Amino acid sequence: MAAIVDPVLDFDEKCGTITGAFADNLLNFAQERGLQLTWILDTHPHADHFSAASYLKRITAVPMAIGRRVIDIQTTWKHIYAMPEFKNDGSQWDRLFDDNDEFKIGTLIARVVDSPGHTLASITYVIGDAAFTHDTLFMPDSGSARCDFPGGDARALYRTIQTILSFPDDTRLFAGHDYRPNGRAALWESTPVIQRAENRHAHRSLSEQDFISLRTNRDSTLPLPGLMLFALQVNIQGGKLPTSDQLGRAFLKFPIHDLTYRATEEP
Repeated sequence: MAAIVDPVLDFDEKCGTITGAFADNLLNFAQERGLQLTWILDTHPHADHFSAASYLKRITAVPMAIGRRVIDIQTTWKHIYAMPEFKNDGSQWDRLFDDNDEFKIGTLIARVVDSPGHTLASITYVIGDAAFTHDTLFMPDSGSARCDFPGGDARALYRTIQTILSFPDDTRLFAGHDYRPNGRAALWESTPVIQRAENRHAHRSLSEQDFISLRTNRDSTLPLPGLMLFALQVNIQGGKLPTSDQLGRAFLKFPIHDLTYRATEEP
């Protein structure tokens, strides 16, 4: 049995093409190993890529799930995108998880941990000895996730990080991104012990107020992700692409002057 966490569609913004090549690779990987897919899991609606959850469900008929507070994010972005017909009730997913909910992946018990801060709807999946921390804790030399998207909160993120650092010392923490500072090789796994000792935003000597100041100051220098305004209108619908018109054409909306833009380019 297997689950896929935060699958991604391939999007080329230069020519407007969207394909499922990467998601197909995930399915092929599972099939080659004789794994039966049982869940498609989102940790939150991402701002930097298109979710492949709906694409994979269409192929596999496997249920999709996300945290219940996705409804709050849908409500915010429904207004930003001027989508009065959009159902901001989470019904695009088959299950909305609450904090401490449990479900099974084969014989493994999976637990949901509410993890707000980066977004209102962020959750962590604790499955066996692994925890999928999405955009909360990165590798220690990259620090932590930004908190300046609508609904983000640095104080909430600090408290989420403290919860994750309190997991058993041998928990395998899987990060959603790795920005590879100084061009080092890609990494994706750590433990609470490593994070407490080495994470530049989460080590024990950093107080809650120091973290809030550090995170707020850094976020004020960051640009919005390049795909954010394209991706969120898709991701608040579980990765469902816009409906095609009678000529088979589909269009993404792009709100103008509704958000603050910044000039620099850093993770």
